Amino acid sequence: MLKLENVSAGYGKAPVLSNITVEFSQGRVTTVIGPNGSGKSTLLKAIVGLCQVQQGAVYLNGENREKIGNQKFAQQVSYLPQSHTAGAITVGRMVLHGRFPYLSYPRRYSKEDYEICRKAMEKIGILSLCDKKVDELSGGQRQKVYLAMALSGETDVFLFDEPTTYLDIHYQLELLHLMAQLKTQGKTVVTVLHDLDVALRVSDFLVVMQDGAIVSSGTPQEIQDNGVMEQVFQITAQSFVDREGKKHFYFETNSSADDLLKTDSERRKTDE
Repeated sequence: MLKLENVSAGYGKAPVLSNITVEFSQGRVTTVIGPNGSGKSTLLKAIVGLCQVQQGAVYLNGENREKIGNQKFAQQVSYLPQSHTAGAITVGRMVLHGRFPYLSYPRRYSKEDYEICRKAMEKIGILSLCDKKVDELSGGQRQKVYLAMALSGETDVFLFDEPTTYLDIHYQLELLHLMAQLKTQGKTVVTVLHDLDVALRVSDFLVVMQDGAIVSSGTPQEIQDNGVMEQVFQITAQSFVDREGKKHFYFETNSSADDLLKTDSERRKTDE
């Protein structure tokens, strides 16, 4: 189990996250949602040590991340960031980077490493791109390369920051299916999503953030019912069940069209 306890974190003196305590359970898809700038990406970065944790601690299976050490932690936790730097490197070599935590210096890949990466590329559907340069690919293709790299680490925990970015609808659905597969394998899956309909449909648990704090958490039904969507997003969440028994969500804004077209100054005058 992955846990943050009383974590405040950020990139300078002023923290982006304030006193965050949350658990991410094994065998469950947890989605972090919230408005832009609420601290969702920073939360994932704090877990993997890409921003300064000023207070509190991150625990993996009850052990403090600082005591585990970066290499052993990376052998257990894969992180897919929201943005990537693509270089003049082949797809196959990039996916091999997912095996870095298992290598000593100098880095020498084994037959097992190559086979694990081949299977990861095959699973994501990019094996035919193995010899292509990453910087020559489309945004969607690049995103699949980084997904394969994350899979090649064979970790127990997967952190995905906006993983559907650049993917067309077909591959978005495949990715959501992949997350469900990881869950059934007993993996811990934590993802940040902006699409609230998708988040409510695919998640076992939701964490709602606003202004660097967690304002609510619970099952999709609990989040729909407790009014937090109205508080955080100014929308009302509705749902219906189709003939196959699948639940679908839709949303209604609490603002009128005239309100949406007002400038910031006009809104301030109205509030006064």
